[in-house]
Amino acid sequence: MGAGQGQADVSDEPAVGWFEDGRDRRARWRSETAPPPRRVTVADDGTRADDAYRAACEGTALLWRGDFQNARQLVQAVARRIDAPPRKRKKAEPSGAQAFHLFRQARAQRARTLGMVLVPVEAGHVVPLRRAPDVRDACTEAYGPCDEPYVVPLRELLGVIGAHEWRRKGVPVPALGGDRIHPHYGVFSPVRGEYVDLVARAPIPPGVTSAFDIGTGTGVLAAVLARRGVGRIVATDLDPRALACARENVERLQVDVDVVQADLYPDGRAGLIVCNPPWLPAKPAAPLERAVYDPGGRMLRGFLDGLADRLEPDGEGWLVLSDLAEHLGLRARGDLAAAFAAAGLRAVDRLDAAPVHPKAADADDPLHAARAAEVTSLWRLRRDSGGRSPGR
Repeated sequence: MGAGQGQADVSDEPAVGWFEDGRDRRARWRSETAPPPRRVTVADDGTRADDAYRAACEGTALLWRGDFQNARQLVQAVARRIDAPPRKRKKAEPSGAQAFHLFRQARAQRARTLGMVLVPVEAGHVVPLRRAPDVRDACTEAYGPCDEPYVVPLRELLGVIGAHEWRRKGVPVPALGGDRIHPHYGVFSPVRGEYVDLVARAPIPPGVTSAFDIGTGTGVLAAVLARRGVGRIVATDLDPRALACARENVERLQVDVDVVQADLYPDGRAGLIVCNPPWLPAKPAAPLERAVYDPGGRMLRGFLDGLADRLEPDGEGWLVLSDLAEHLGLRARGDLAAAFAAAGLRAVDRLDAAPVHPKAADADDPLHAARAAEVTSLWRLRRDSGGRSPGR
């Protein structure tokens, strides 16, 4: 294993331990996706990719002491070994929910294996490796100030660096006239424009002067509504990172939006209430995945169940939701219509958008058939006054 000098087990505390230079060492463990590895060995530029891959698959992490860029290349080499096609293909390919769950299992295992390459970070977020980038600003944005050393998976650190670049450059949003939204670390970036474009073109009901944006994230939908002339907007979220991100974005865009911390609804009523909940009823494996996975459909149900009571008399709720869960067999086709009826709501219109993200056209993606058939819809919902809701 190159410079490996032994191994050491660590406790269940958020710390990682290893044996180096004739003594046991210990440092704080920092990861939002993985527990501390139980076995750690030291590695450097002499470590072979095959040995690193074998160790990672067996549950041994590698604490890197060599060149930072070589560590990146090592992770890429391990990824190539993970992604190599099997020698023999299975006779029957799974489909639907089974394919989805197998896909998630494989992605989780891949992430665990790639996360076994670790880098040390000194107090003040300084990486003490040759050719290491200056990560102080990126790590301070993601983690806050730090006055003690820690160890972090290289793959996670690269994610922090990438998020810093997204935040610095911003994401242009056509619905905002090309103005940019600047996502923070851990907050889902509006790179999928279908849901934003739907909110930008849906007809705002006459007389609407107030709106709620439920689960605002970056604040992009609230900003779009403000630019469309809705006078009073309250945007809610529970995640402190999302709240800070949304506040920064609406201030930068100079739109009148009040960002408040709330579990779904703020106090009061509104003429228009918008929600783009996570679209897959499954458990997230990382904080960022909370924008995609909604365990048991909690947020979707909470939004629908509370909507009628929060709308003004002639108000309208906009549910923006992908039907990918239906194509994957995670939600039955009639479930959404039944949820509308149970919540005392009726759908008066539906606007659809086809997917434009690259995975929808990637035939090698295990979920390609479902992704290619996916449609994102904006459901215009009102209180049910005895009318019949249109079916899907």
